[in-house]
Amino acid sequence: MSSSSMVREDNSGLSRLDRALFSIESKLALVGGLIILALMLLAVAQILGRKLFNIPVPGFIDWVEQSMAVFAFVGVAYCHRLGGHIRMDIVVSHLKGRLLWASELLSSLIMLFLITALTYGSWLHFMRAFKNGDSSIDIALPLWPAKLMVPLALSILALRILIHVIGYARAVISGESEPVAVPLIEDAAEQAAHEAEHVSGFDKENGGKV
Repeated sequence: MSSSSMVREDNSGLSRLDRALFSIESKLALVGGLIILALMLLAVAQILGRKLFNIPVPGFIDWVEQSMAVFAFVGVAYCHRLGGHIRMDIVVSHLKGRLLWASELLSSLIMLFLITALTYGSWLHFMRAFKNGDSSIDIALPLWPAKLMVPLALSILALRILIHVIGYARAVISGESEPVAVPLIEDAAEQAAHEAEHVSGFDKENGGKV
């Protein structure tokens, strides 16, 4: 099972596209984090308001429900780019070279098909909510903004997977050991070494000075 990776970069067009998309993904991940922070502050206000003044935050549950749909999806492409998801690699971990990249290419193509279908379905779901004027029960909060974020986030994820498809296809053709713009899964020893460098403040660019 693996959950950590690195992404190799160079000056190729694919790598530049990867970095440009990663900039967008990073901003979306930041938005998700800020939404979580806002929900924490809202929860504090809800608890203190109810306990101390008997004045709860109006529509607290409505705001939480809509916000969850946003932060649950906006960071998924960022996580996928870094290979941060948990996956079972009992078989894949024993593959090398073109066979490894071919298996990754196949799985990426399957994911691209599924995400494209989910994007289309979630867009239709958003359109129904927008046209019908769906709203929450408590404070009549419009539901379409949160539902719109789902197909948008999935579209970014589809673009990310498409980049991976191209990267793996190039690796299958060229046979290179470390293709660009795709997550290169690290084993436990590599993860430990990188974590140790990060914790110790080791910097290769300044000659290893702390």
